[in-house]
Amino acid sequence: MSRWVAGFRSAVISPDEQIKLAESRAFAEQTVRQLLHLAGGGDQLRVRLTNRYGDRPLVVGAARVALHKHAEEIVAETDTRLLFDGSAQVVIPAGGEVVSDAVDLAVHPGSDLMLSLYLPEPTGLATFSHQPGEIAHVAAGDVTAAPSLPMSEQVPARFFVTGVDVRTESDAPVIVAFGDSWFEGTGTTMSANHRSVDYLNQRLTAGWAVNQGISGNRLLTDEIGAAGLHRFDRDVLAVPGVTRVLVNFGINDLILGGMAGQPPATAAELIAGFTALAARAHAAGLTVHAATIGPYAGCVYPGMPIEETLATRRAVNEWLRGTDVFDGVFDVAAAVADPARPDFIRPDFDSGDGMHLNDAGAQAMAATIPV
Repeated sequence: MSRWVAGFRSAVISPDEQIKLAESRAFAEQTVRQLLHLAGGGDQLRVRLTNRYGDRPLVVGAARVALHKHAEEIVAETDTRLLFDGSAQVVIPAGGEVVSDAVDLAVHPGSDLMLSLYLPEPTGLATFSHQPGEIAHVAAGDVTAAPSLPMSEQVPARFFVTGVDVRTESDAPVIVAFGDSWFEGTGTTMSANHRSVDYLNQRLTAGWAVNQGISGNRLLTDEIGAAGLHRFDRDVLAVPGVTRVLVNFGINDLILGGMAGQPPATAAELIAGFTALAARAHAAGLTVHAATIGPYAGCVYPGMPIEETLATRRAVNEWLRGTDVFDGVFDVAAAVADPARPDFIRPDFDSGDGMHLNDAGAQAMAATIPV
């Protein structure tokens, strides 16, 4: 029996939910072409568009999907128009979301899909993903069907899309990687699909993992995206086909608030948050595995309380390694720490900022997750 499941996911934030990490932008009479790296495959697909944080209706004048060829080019013979309740145009109200009609386009796990959206009217600042590790291509006019966009502007963000569903005959599990930049992939090579979740998908022999990481996201506090506890229903429980969830939070709760003069989370607060997340996953019938909090003592960004929060990180990690509230714990901290200085990332795993993993570090993180 066929079923619809998540083949790709992208967690999004509001244009004002940021601490000088990125800027959203507005569009008018422009086409935005974006590469979506699919975790899962099937014989049909449908695309989820969002205007969740928009301040006005979002008019999508045309939308098309095709397989990716190179850079901003599409495989022309796979170019397929998207319809919404049979119409080529759709208006998404402020705060709203839509799902396209299903189209016959076979995709495989690991396929790269190109989504082209023509936005004829001023959009206002876009609902977006600010650190997706991929490039959006922006060109004037409706060029959604063009085989290539050689004069397009390149923007390192993802706009107005939250997911792709695929129709599959498989009963393989769908795993949601739910957390922060260590899932989303900040620090890894742009457009290389070297995020920890990508490496995890290479290891899986059944099912696939979709990436719901938000760089800068916290478990307890709304700031860059809704807090993990606040977006869990939308970004985990509502994902079609989800059976398991992987959790990676903590660094931003400890140090990111320092940039805005906010106090760091305490060990008790983090433990309570993790416990609540596990309980909600279990109540929904999901298995849930959590990561230990990675090292960050070498963080180069100013204004963060590094030294004063390291003891809290150690205490929470000690609790994580011994708790039974999760179905399992994958010890990322131990896998990527410098043996001589365990509060620091290993030099060969460090992206260069002391806080994020490079490609090799992301691969080492993925290797800690039981498959």
